[in-house]
Amino acid sequence: MPPPAARAVRPLPRSGRLEMLRQLLGGMRVDMLSPLRELHERHGNAVLHDAGLVRMVHLFGPDANRLVLLDRGGIFSARKPWNAIMGRIFPNGLLLRDGEEHKHHRRIMHEAFKRPALRAYAERMGPAIGATLDGWRGKRSLRAFPAFKALTLDLAASIFVGIDLGAGAARINGVFEDLVAASMSRLRLPIPGLEFERGLRGRRFLVRYFGELLQKKRANGGDDMLSRLARAENERGQRLADAEVVDHMIFLMMAAHDTTTSTLCSLAYELAAHPEWQERVREESRALGAAPLSLEDLERLPSLGLAMREALRLHPPLPVIPRVAEADFEFEDHRVPAGTMVVVAPIHTHHMPEWWSAPFRFDPARFAPPRAEDQRHTHSWIPFGGGPHHCIGLRFAELQVKSIVHQLVQRYRWSVPDGYRMPVQQAPIAKPRDGLPLDLEPLQ
Repeated sequence: MPPPAARAVRPLPRSGRLEMLRQLLGGMRVDMLSPLRELHERHGNAVLHDAGLVRMVHLFGPDANRLVLLDRGGIFSARKPWNAIMGRIFPNGLLLRDGEEHKHHRRIMHEAFKRPALRAYAERMGPAIGATLDGWRGKRSLRAFPAFKALTLDLAASIFVGIDLGAGAARINGVFEDLVAASMSRLRLPIPGLEFERGLRGRRFLVRYFGELLQKKRANGGDDMLSRLARAENERGQRLADAEVVDHMIFLMMAAHDTTTSTLCSLAYELAAHPEWQERVREESRALGAAPLSLEDLERLPSLGLAMREALRLHPPLPVIPRVAEADFEFEDHRVPAGTMVVVAPIHTHHMPEWWSAPFRFDPARFAPPRAEDQRHTHSWIPFGGGPHHCIGLRFAELQVKSIVHQLVQRYRWSVPDGYRMPVQQAPIAKPRDGLPLDLEPLQ
């Protein structure tokens, strides 16, 4: 390779102003994949949106994902774009930190996600899942999104905080919905009655709520995540300050139940639309028994693992991942200047025919040997991101989804009407716009 100075550097292809406005102000919140595919087909693996105050570059494909997410040069900031999006609502979350500060907090928080902790979480969540699913027995139809969201919030409260929300669940759920809506608000002014002000008010409520709980946890201990974070230390004996623990808990609670709900809805939809895979998952679960499973048992459900990976490929909870370049860099002989927002798109990469056979088809076997299509490139399947900001809770999310579906398939068979296609709102976190109506058939 000639030295960089000797290589020709091509100008970045630019999207037209009308094209950009149509994508940014049009339907991208509902359908991000179609305009991203159009951009890629028209402009290639790199395209610039220049709106004057904001320069945004879309980079496409696994090589771009590897460059940005691994960030071997340490030039891509996650804090800057996410801080602009959610900094006033979810300040100081792990995603909103960079560099050594991010490493310091991640090392301490990792204690709450190690295997012994996951084993304890699995034991605690199993009976709670069973009790909730038994409560669905009188239903013949179910709106899956609100039902899963209520269940995952209850589990997050139990496992993360060690409490039973009880009658307070509806309020806490509403507060988190207000926070997520405020993070995407276009009018970011604290005007009473508007969604941004509701988000700020909800954050103040959660700061008080978790702050009071933290004091009790420090006094009494426990094996829930809040207790673990309160006493966790890094190798130098450093702990998190109380305010830092509260900030992390608010962000983790949101991420844990919102992204898991998204994955559960996608998986439930695909298993309803492909009953042969639902039966395959059911047979494996029945072979292990109806009782809640241990962490090790949950890892012995290969068909469920394949189906979950395929659902995450087709419907990643976070369709795009933004960064800000803090230094000039090159990609495919294009020079991208410092200060540019750089966006990679899991939802686009997951549908590229160059890497996936029949990419719009639900086909979990693509992840199993001998095909192993996800092994063709290290960054062709990235529902959990990658590199330094690789999702710290991915094992917990997998554990929770498997625990729920393992018990669900043994209690119910579910379906969707012929011809039904789940309408998805892509931003800020993918979810069914109609709540995902399912027809339930009790099996026991």
